[in-house]
Amino acid sequence: MSDCREILETFANPHVARDYEIVHEQPEFTSVCPKTGQPDFGRITIRYIADRRCVELKSLKLYLQSYRNEGVFYEDVVNRILDDLVATLRPRRMVVVGAFTPRGGLHSTITAEYAPPRRRRR
Repeated sequence: MSDCREILETFANPHVARDYEIVHEQPEFTSVCPKTGQPDFGRITIRYIADRRCVELKSLKLYLQSYRNEGVFYEDVVNRILDDLVATLRPRRMVVVGAFTPRGGLHSTITAEYAPPRRRRR
């Protein structure tokens, strides 16, 4: 897959002095199993505390849709989404959860988290 990170657009956080949680959910996420070629379905939940930038929703929708025909394992796609959003937004904190529909009797939920390293006080 080409680097689809460039699809993501941002805007200035209108309340940068305050920590507040932003939650975006994509209940109809689709990708493709790289082993079987069968479609995978799930819900992607993105929770973050913005710093200077917030993600623009139409670009986020298009970014997530770019995985529709991508052969990718659950663990990889959740971590790639987190990495791309962190690189674009540089949030104070972010969690991405992928809850995938059962396949072969197994329901999988993958959670990836980002918190910036704590600075040492002098």
